[in-house]
Amino acid sequence: MSQNLINLTLTDAQLDAVDQALTDLETQLVALVAMNATQRRKLARMGDKSEAFCRQTLSVLAQNPQVVPPSIKVAEAQADLVALDRLRPRLQRLQRLAERGADSETALGSDIMRCALDGYALLKVAGRNQGLEGLRKELGTRFAKGRAAEEKPEMA
Repeated sequence: MSQNLINLTLTDAQLDAVDQALTDLETQLVALVAMNATQRRKLARMGDKSEAFCRQTLSVLAQNPQVVPPSIKVAEAQADLVALDRLRPRLQRLQRLAERGADSETALGSDIMRCALDGYALLKVAGRNQGLEGLRKELGTRFAKGRAAEEKPEMA
């Protein structure tokens, strides 16, 4: 039973255009930061529920500068909020594209794996009389379990 979840052919020109677009994105978004897991864990998070609180608090602080000490950088937080509002739709588009790319990668791999498994099953049946038994056994090491799989690397 053949499977074909995706048909994808990318020309050299298309790949060159994608690479150029990615280079352009990387150039335009050079100010984005990268953090390690420890840095991320230590951050205060503004989740969906907190966003309204943050927006309202910044608005109230901006309207009442007399109560805000200089150590609280309201203007910088407001600029961050503007940047977030401008960046977020682009990140959502990138995320959708990345998800489609990951799904396509999975579909391509599944199509390949399904064909290889069907072909292997065919070799097990029809390959015996065609001088393909050695190749079939070599391919079968992928499915070897336990002791047979452990012995193979030691013999090499």
